[in-house]
Amino acid sequence: MYIAQGFKSGNTFWKYIQGSVLLILASMVGQLFFAAVVVIDSLTTGKQFQPVGLNMMTYFDSNTTLFFLLSNFVFVLAALFFIVKLLHHQTILSVTTSRKKVDWNRVLTAFGIWSLFTIGSTLIMYFANPSSFAINFQPIPFLILVLIGIIMIPLQTSAEEYIFRGYLMQGFAVLARNKWFPLVMTSLIFGGLHFFNPEVEKMGPIIMVYYIGTGLFLGILTLMDEGMELALGFHAANNTIGALLITSDWTAFQTNSILKDVSNPSAGIDVILPVFLIYPILLFIFSKKYQWTNWTEKLTGRIPSV
Repeated sequence: MYIAQGFKSGNTFWKYIQGSVLLILASMVGQLFFAAVVVIDSLTTGKQFQPVGLNMMTYFDSNTTLFFLLSNFVFVLAALFFIVKLLHHQTILSVTTSRKKVDWNRVLTAFGIWSLFTIGSTLIMYFANPSSFAINFQPIPFLILVLIGIIMIPLQTSAEEYIFRGYLMQGFAVLARNKWFPLVMTSLIFGGLHFFNPEVEKMGPIIMVYYIGTGLFLGILTLMDEGMELALGFHAANNTIGALLITSDWTAFQTNSILKDVSNPSAGIDVILPVFLIYPILLFIFSKKYQWTNWTEKLTGRIPSV
């Protein structure tokens, strides 16, 4: 049982609190690394910057800024691996899956399905309302973005998955000894951390339905499939393909993408459709492909003593 693997080394919830504090510190180190690069470049070139506010985010071009923003997750991911091994005495595999090895076919399947859906839905939106988009494509910056996307964005999404669907899900299982509490808590925390994204300011708090709903969907994938592989693939596709296809002035990531959304943002069908229609359809597809059964027990059942 995937979620119960945190019990194997005699872990307590206090250890997960300690580990979470260390992860926050690692994230701060990553942010300081970005700030240090800006300061060093400013001192070297004489280019001025504001030490606080949005100027830090616009000091470099968008590709360079994106690279250093994502580099923060390298620090977090490295710290997580050390925490799992040294504090919890677990293997990375035990936080990834209940299988004997990572099923990369599952990762690629989820990545492929969501990539195709994202590309297809983007084409539909563009041709249905072309005035809402501007062509943003520039060959060299886009190729650089592709390299950053292929290498760095999966590190970012993997760090988030390992924290929420891996580390914290097993940690809350140790605390509650059931499955519904870890599912709910990781979804709420995952969604809540997106509250400070610029999209929330533009679209309003209703977009939190999308963020929390996405966390819930990824948690269900993980619990039903007894591993994170599908969640890892989906999340990587969502962020990577999204960053390559569309940018706007009000999203968390500013990229040299193919298109730029110039419409007035509003939360409507874009929030409702994925959470209440697309995600259930995907769960149905995956359930048939991987023959999931015992939904109630896997999502809400008690965790037996180990």
